[in-house]
Amino acid sequence: MANRAFRILLFSAALAAPATAALPQEHVHTARALPAFESSFARFEALPPAPEPAGHVVDLETFEPPVEAMPAARPIGGGVASYYGRRFHGRQTANGERFDMHAMTAAHRTLPFGTLVEVTNPVTGKRVTVRINDRGPFHGGRVIDVSRAAATELGLIRRGHGHVELAVLDQ
Repeated sequence: MANRAFRILLFSAALAAPATAALPQEHVHTARALPAFESSFARFEALPPAPEPAGHVVDLETFEPPVEAMPAARPIGGGVASYYGRRFHGRQTANGERFDMHAMTAAHRTLPFGTLVEVTNPVTGKRVTVRINDRGPFHGGRVIDVSRAAATELGLIRRGHGHVELAVLDQ
């Protein structure tokens, strides 16, 4: 019990004593004046001369970037377009590749495989470029079957079909 009372008394004395009483006098911190931040840097009056440009440097003031011309489109008419998707996804197309309903591809009866066709929905003004990789459509008076991704971009998903204008892109 006496030991516990002694520890409490010692703890109380430590709390009452000033925090710096145990430190020697040379460790007491005093504030000293620090130089101003700006004065710690070397002064200069003008910018140094710019280095000479290398031979491969382009002057952006006189440079005119080349303008890429859009590929010329040759209209081939229009008609009703439909789309095919989930049921045919992964099946082999007429040119031998697997049908991907998420790719921008299409089926046409006569255009050569690999032909790029710009399909435009005249109602919405939306247009996509598809690559012919299959034969069809073999249903009604339709002129082209586009993939589900292309139909989504054109706005044909809701009705399943719609009138479109076709143009072959020259490569």
